Amino acid sequence: MKQIATTDAVGHVLCHDITEIVPGVVKDAAFRKGHVVTDADIPKLLSLGKEHLYVWECQEGMLHEDEAAEILYGLCAGPHMLPTPVKEGKIELMAGQDGLFTVDVARLCAVNATGELIIATRHTNSPVKKGDKLAGMRVIPLIIEARKMRIAQTVAGDAPLLALHPYTHKKVGIIVTGNEVYAGRIKDAFTPVLQNKLEAFPSEIIGHKTLGDDPVAITGAIADFVGAGADLVFVSGGMSVDPDDRTPLAIKNTGARVVSYGAPALPGAMFMLSYMASGIPIMGLPGCVMYAARTIFDLVLPRVMADVPVTQPDLAALGHGGLCLNCAPCLFPNCAFGAGQ
Repeated sequence: MKQIATTDAVGHVLCHDITEIVPGVVKDAAFRKGHVVTDADIPKLLSLGKEHLYVWECQEGMLHEDEAAEILYGLCAGPHMLPTPVKEGKIELMAGQDGLFTVDVARLCAVNATGELIIATRHTNSPVKKGDKLAGMRVIPLIIEARKMRIAQTVAGDAPLLALHPYTHKKVGIIVTGNEVYAGRIKDAFTPVLQNKLEAFPSEIIGHKTLGDDPVAITGAIADFVGAGADLVFVSGGMSVDPDDRTPLAIKNTGARVVSYGAPALPGAMFMLSYMASGIPIMGLPGCVMYAARTIFDLVLPRVMADVPVTQPDLAALGHGGLCLNCAPCLFPNCAFGAGQ
């Protein structure tokens, strides 16, 4: 840095905070480190007793923190994300619309490991709303070697580190199984829960069927919904390993590719996910979806609604963080449930 007369400082970058003190009113930084001095700032600076300033002395091969933050933004941002203006060397990313936020965690860690820079994000696979904060990024020093930023760019590669997958409109078919429900001995408690959860997404329920524990009838109902244009089918009930729980068999008999029957999440261990050859997801939902506030269904549904394929390794990874603590009040998705994936 170098010392310069305040009247000659227009266009230069401050290397230190300048504090304003008004007894009983304010004691705060009137100008912060990294501020670029303008003509309008000169009278204020002089009134604060600053006839000389310490400013950044531009050197070849060095970048100001604002320039470096723009580079980090370029590494991170994909479509549907909006940056905030650079402030004190930091840029934040905001969601431009509702969707599923994902992070390439391995590449993010590799970039952060290069040193003297940071990118902090939400957990990957977080459902977000338009306007939500997704990430923040900055470098640590006021100035940084351009060489270090080039290293970060090389480590990051060509694809953005972050992605926001907008939800797509889904036509949904709901099948509630169980002889006790079909016979009217108990009330269907599944459908209201599913309707409530679908309200958070662009969706339309095109049909609802109640069936007994008959795998042939269940298989036929799934086929009927797919034939009627459903983009997603839920089959609830009959998902345990009891002999009279026939829903997993019925789903398998559709010819769908089973991703997993069972998943390391509690509540939700008996969850089943499969895909028809056309790509339409068929979900077998265990009884916990009916009574627990949050289950594996809440972790998988946003991905399906954003057309992000769910694989067996994805489900296996839910074991780390897949234990719901039943907090009161429930703060999901801003909590640890599913966040370790």
